Amino acid sequence: MKLTQASSLVEQAHEIAALASRHAEKAEAARTPDPEVMAAVVAAGSARHFVPISLGGSGGTFAELKQAAAVIGAECPATAWCMVVAALMTRAAGHLPPEGQKQLWAGGPDTLIAGGVTPRGTATPAAGGWTLSGAWPSATASEHADWILLAAVVEDDDAGGNRVFLVPRATVRIEKTWDDVGMRATGSHTVVVDQVFVAARMTFPFGRMADLDAPQAGPDGRAIPLLAVNTFIFCLPMLGAARGALRHWKQLIGPKLRNRPTEYDPLVAHHADVFARSSSEIDAAELILDRIAQLIDSAPTITRAQVARNHRDCAFAADLLISAVDRLMRSSGTSGHSTGLTLQRLWRDIHTAGSHAALQFGTAAAGYVREELTSVG
Repeated sequence: MKLTQASSLVEQAHEIAALASRHAEKAEAARTPDPEVMAAVVAAGSARHFVPISLGGSGGTFAELKQAAAVIGAECPATAWCMVVAALMTRAAGHLPPEGQKQLWAGGPDTLIAGGVTPRGTATPAAGGWTLSGAWPSATASEHADWILLAAVVEDDDAGGNRVFLVPRATVRIEKTWDDVGMRATGSHTVVVDQVFVAARMTFPFGRMADLDAPQAGPDGRAIPLLAVNTFIFCLPMLGAARGALRHWKQLIGPKLRNRPTEYDPLVAHHADVFARSSSEIDAAELILDRIAQLIDSAPTITRAQVARNHRDCAFAADLLISAVDRLMRSSGTSGHSTGLTLQRLWRDIHTAGSHAALQFGTAAAGYVREELTSVG
């Protein structure tokens, strides 16, 4: 598929959504993103969205990423997940030293980066850099990436702590371990690295992107730590999935109600309640996400209290979206559960996305309350 010439990721989202929808069944069976779909996602500008402008980046915003992900996620949440995670990895890679950034984007800004920011492996100091080893599960779209971003614990080093490493895709092994009930087409397999040397220019301290007390400026010059944006990123495909589920539910249920009397008809009343409640929850979740996007797109820095509130709100939005889709799925009847319909795929995908540890409301609520109560003077 050749995308139309458009000026932004948002403008091309509908074309990507249509393409991803056509390839969804095949990509699910293969447990990896379709190559044509991933090529379209990169061509539309997802990889360059957060690349520094000085290196050819588009200067994209989180609000724009939300718009595009919601459109794509309405047809294929897995593709939307690949897109937003790639953007998040790119933004993290912007913390490399200048010489590392130049190497990473030497071939242009459309470099696709996959990886994992949870420190899983280990790194040992070596002359001019580190030697990296380990296994990182759930590395989305890793089979299609050009580079892999991996967080690890540094051993035998006076400074200690964790670091983030960028390694070429050719230096890692991908183990096809991803077999979840949902988000199957993300290809979130395990990346394995065995004694790979990483030059100092291709690594940076983990705290540079994660520190909440003194966050470092990112590629856009603003100090927005990873924890301020990651839960927001994870909610975007879920918003798309819920929008899509509502649309598919209307297409499925609407014809059944057209010839029924509207006055005192219990079936009509039931479906009216389902539609109104679910659409309200989806709208409420989107309003929450819009508030967060406005904050992280405009604030020069984000405080601990704001990070905690963002985390709380994203987990709450995720609950709203899952509740809406569960209600739609339950009321869709046996026909709505057909494996040949998109509705059941959206339902599976939103549950897998919502199971992410970062989107559990209890954990988010505890962190928010702790931050609020300890900050009281």
